[in-house]
Amino acid sequence: MRWTVPTRAALAVLLGTGVVVSRPEPGTAAGFVEAYPVTAAAMRAAGPPYADWAAQGRRFLLFDRRGDGRAVEVLGDLATADRIVVLVPGVGTTLRDFDRGLGGVARRAPAVQAAALHSAMRGTDPGARVAVLAWLGYDAPDGVVAAAGPAPAHRGAAALRATLRELAAHRPSATVTVVGHSYGALVAGLAAHHAPPQVTDVVTLGGIGTGADRAAALGPARRIWAAEAPDDWIRRVPPVRLPGLGHGRRPADPDFGARALPAADVHGHDGYLVPGTSTLAAVASIVLTGAADAEAPTGVTGTATGAAR
Repeated sequence: MRWTVPTRAALAVLLGTGVVVSRPEPGTAAGFVEAYPVTAAAMRAAGPPYADWAAQGRRFLLFDRRGDGRAVEVLGDLATADRIVVLVPGVGTTLRDFDRGLGGVARRAPAVQAAALHSAMRGTDPGARVAVLAWLGYDAPDGVVAAAGPAPAHRGAAALRATLRELAAHRPSATVTVVGHSYGALVAGLAAHHAPPQVTDVVTLGGIGTGADRAAALGPARRIWAAEAPDDWIRRVPPVRLPGLGHGRRPADPDFGARALPAADVHGHDGYLVPGTSTLAAVASIVLTGAADAEAPTGVTGTATGAAR
């Protein structure tokens, strides 16, 4: 996407409301790096805390204060990255919680999780050209009742798919890994249908479902991964899928056929990308090499046995 002078002038009228989107609803797809100065201006106009984000030099492809808000932050140099991660959060995530986390719990914050994953990859391979997108590009359901149906995920998947196509168009030689947490796994799974071939891996963390009952349905050439902590409450969600209700088999269910990731040292539903966990290290390895260093055998969760593929 190229920002011409007339386009910048037209977008300027939106700055007072703090709204910058790259195309009309329902897409709300992020643009590319040319959007950085426009989103920075919008954040400065919006005041704190968003003006502080701009002052810190943080870079956003999307910033939209309407409703619960939307944002797509980039860590790393997206213009040169040959490995790109798109991190999709789940239920209850809003712009207000983007930095602080739902309920003020930092490990739940998309910005914090993205920073942890970016740091883990750079720590493993300092020379790797990687970028991580903290992708709050959809209106996540507000609670469990709203999350019982797939409608928000379908809308989110349309927006995510548009972002993936944008990335593929600008970085056709890069590989893209989509990481979905909880309800975000459903968004990621639905977006995998008709996603560009640059999307080589879909990783689910405590995933509620993917919109499919078999991993192969998300793309025969696409690697599908799943992590599920031993005490994650998501295990108690029944695997039902009725019209407008339920999301089917969890991706960590052995019958789903995903490649299992180590998660024995992860606690609860929100600890997968906490620094020092085996899951975080495995996700970083998938992005960098296409394999998890301590990959468990297919259908086994909560352990770290077996050789990497």
